[in-house]
Amino acid sequence: MRQSQHERSRRWKKSQQNDSKDRWMITYADLITLLLIFFVIMYGMSRLDVEKYELVTQSLQHTFSSGNSIINGGNGILDGSQSPDIHKEPIPGSANADQSKPNGTEPLSERELAFRKQEEELQNLMARIEAYVKDNQLQDQIHVADLPKGISITLSDRFLFDTGKAELKQESAKTMAKLASLFQQLNTVISIEGHTDNQPIVRASRYKDNWELSGARALSVLRFFLDKEKLDPQHFQYAGYADTRPAADNTTDEGRQKNRRVEITVLRQLQQ
Repeated sequence: MRQSQHERSRRWKKSQQNDSKDRWMITYADLITLLLIFFVIMYGMSRLDVEKYELVTQSLQHTFSSGNSIINGGNGILDGSQSPDIHKEPIPGSANADQSKPNGTEPLSERELAFRKQEEELQNLMARIEAYVKDNQLQDQIHVADLPKGISITLSDRFLFDTGKAELKQESAKTMAKLASLFQQLNTVISIEGHTDNQPIVRASRYKDNWELSGARALSVLRFFLDKEKLDPQHFQYAGYADTRPAADNTTDEGRQKNRRVEITVLRQLQQ
């Protein structure tokens, strides 16, 4: 009986030793399982978007097949005889935009046509103002520029006002009336902004500071258009910025002179 118990104890200890040796396999199996799950997730996340892939493929094919062969004196990479029938959408406001979209199947929207019409009006406006400035030798007093926000007309304060005052000079009335006649048919917003240099207002002035002066000057220009030229007030806005938006260096006389100005901007903005 004693021998039998001894043998069972020995067999149990041997079994325990074998189990301890094999426990590492459980951890290893868990690790392999986690790695498998990780790579399955990674594969799932990296699958190609078939639709996007097709779009990219078609785009590349069109790029390399459009145009004529360079070897034959063309401007493409390969022979364009097999190029797909792909057309560019006309850009609203561009000079080469047609009244209808490719193949005449879909006409331009009213808004697209309105943008195109407005852009033509703005370019015509700029050309007429530039011609007027040149004919009247006003290059030192009036500057015209085509900016992203619209056609900007910058008028020097010496052309419009006396020093420290906001009443328009009589000599500027002709030019202001000319601008009013050009604005008459425009269907957009016209912004009028008054600007000054950084020099403080003299005591003799009726204005407290440059904020009041710049605002009063912008308002005088606005009043000329509304009261004397009878333009629609819904098409105008005005503001005074004092010396907060300088166009040049305020440390020189020339720079300060450029900063004392009124800017009239015909905005690229359709009225509702």
